[in-house]
Order: sequence, then structure tokens, then C-alpha cells
Amino acid sequence: MDECEELEVARGLRTGDPDAWRRLYDAHARRVWGLVARAVGADSTEVGDVVQEVFLAAARSAAGFDPARGSLAAWLTGVSRRQIALHFRRRKRHLPVVDSGMSDRGSDSASLMDGGDGPAAEVAAGERADRLRTALTELPADYEVLLITKYLDGATIEQIAVSENSSTEAIRSKLARARRALRAVLRRDFPELCGDDVRVHDDV
Repeated sequence: MDECEELEVARGLRTGDPDAWRRLYDAHARRVWGLVARAVGADSTEVGDVVQEVFLAAARSAAGFDPARGSLAAWLTGVSRRQIALHFRRRKRHLPVVDSGMSDRGSDSASLMDGGDGPAAEVAAGERADRLRTALTELPADYEVLLITKYLDGATIEQIAVSENSSTEAIRSKLARARRALRAVLRRDFPELCGDDVRVHDDV
């Protein structure tokens, strides 16, 4: 969608034009679904519910969209992050306490958090992953995106540096700051996961 199309869609959104909403959804639904799935968990049955909340929230706030302040994609990303954060804040009130920690190693959405083997460990790992995703939503947007890109999407430092038009040294430094911020949130919000043996993955 080029700039002229965006302006046309933006005008339609402000007036409630159904065609504008169809064009917005067709252009950006896949990106929103991907963003929500990475945050909530691709296998979660709640992904569709959160995506629906994103577009409902977008509909409620469309009249205030200002193209001069950014693109439709950036606006929808902000709406998505707010709805993801609200989702996890609602869930956070119901998360059970888990007596297990994080280690240095891991390879899935728990690659920042890791557990043992067996059914009980799988349940605990899933609950730790929920806490991790909740904590990520409390970080500044650039830290959240960087950690998700590195640890959940599996991008290398070099790939991130190219996409950010930055140096590998700068990305490593920012990643270290992002991990420190994540540790602070985890210690504040989930102290049961923060014993002496608990560490956030430091492999960069």
C-alpha cells in the first residue's frame, strides 16, 4: 500500500467506510496475526481472540488516526501491542505460582527460559513461557521487539544489525540492556522465578 492509498484508506477509516476497513484488513491482517502469534504463542487458542480485539480497538480509535504521525502499519502495531499487554495483564491475575527457574539454555519460546523433561516439566515450562511473554509486554517497544526477534524468531545478531541499519556491536549492547530490563521486570513481577540459580539467557 503506497502513500496515496494509505491516505485514502485513512480518510475512509475516519468516516467509517466499510471498503476502507476491508482494504486495511487485507493489507495488514497477516502482519497483525504474526505479531500476536509471536507474543501469545503460535499454538495458543487465544491468538484469534486477541487479533479480533486488535481490530475492534482499531475501529474504536480510527477517528483519531493521523497519517502525519506515522503509517497505518505503525499505528496497527501500537494497537496490537496495547491489546497484547491487556491480554497478559488479564491473564497475569490468574497465573499459578510455579516452583521452577530459568537457566542459560533453551531453544523454543523458552529459549530465554528453560526447564527439564517430562509432562510436569512441560506444564511448568509453558507457565514460565506465559510469564516471559507477560514480562516482555512491560518493556519498551524496541526492547520487546529485539528480544522477540533474537530469541523467539531466531534471528542472528548480524541479521538484526542489517535490518536495523546498525552495527553488530550496537545490537549486542542494546540486547544486553534489553536483557537487564527483562530481568528487572521478572524480579519485580515474578519473584518466584528469581532464585539464586535463575538467569536470563545471555548467549548472543
